[in-house]
Amino acid sequence: MKRLFHTGLILMSNENIVVIFPHPDDESFGASGTISKFREEGHPVTYLCGTLGEMGRNMGNPVFANRETLSSFRKKELNEAAKQLDIDVEFLGYRDKTLEFEPRDQVAAHLREKIESLHATIVITHYPGYAVHPDHDALGAAVVAAVQGIEETKRPQVWMHAISNDHASHLGDPDIVYDVRPYWEQKLAAIKAHLSQADGMMSLIENHDQASEQLERLKTERFYKYIFN
Repeated sequence: MKRLFHTGLILMSNENIVVIFPHPDDESFGASGTISKFREEGHPVTYLCGTLGEMGRNMGNPVFANRETLSSFRKKELNEAAKQLDIDVEFLGYRDKTLEFEPRDQVAAHLREKIESLHATIVITHYPGYAVHPDHDALGAAVVAAVQGIEETKRPQVWMHAISNDHASHLGDPDIVYDVRPYWEQKLAAIKAHLSQADGMMSLIENHDQASEQLERLKTERFYKYIFN
C-alpha cells in the first residue's frame, strides 16, 4: 500500500484545520494520523470537541471512574491526547447524548462563529447518516449547516468521516485516503491517552494476530469531501 494516495486533493501551504467531533477520543480513533500529517507539515489544527463524553459506558479497566467523575477524567484524557498530537482543543459545552435534541440552527450558528474565527480552510467531521452514533450524525449535520451559511468564496472544505458498515455501498469510494502508518506512533499515543475508553482497542492492537483486519483499518483514514449545492 502506498503511504499516501488521494483523489482531487490539493493542499495549500497555509491550511487551517478544524476538527469537529462530539466526544473526547473521536479525534484519536478517527483522524489522528491525518492530524499528525498536517502538524508535520506545519498546519495548525484545532479540535472543537462537542461534549465531555460524560454518558460513556466505559469507566476504565480496572474501573477508576464513575458517572459523576467520568467527565473530568475524559477532559484530562483529551488534553493529554492533544499534547501528543500537538493540537489546540476547545470544548463546545454540549451534553453527551443530547446533540440530536439541540436546535440545529443554534448549534450551526455556534459552529459557524468558531469556524470563521479560526479561519478554517479544512473542516473534518462525521458524515451525517453514516456515523453510527446520534451525536455523530447531529454534529456532522450542524457542521454542514454552519459551513453552508458561510460566503461561498470563504467556505472551507468539509471532509467527512463515515463509520457505518454500509457507507461504501451508498457513498462509493472515499475522496481522500491516507495510509497513516508513518504516523502510527503518534496515533497510538493519542489513543492510549484516553485511558477510560481505550482498553478494548488496545486489546485488539496488542493481539494484532487475532485482529489484523481491524488493526489495518486503523492505519488507514478515509474521508469524503462534502459537495455543497
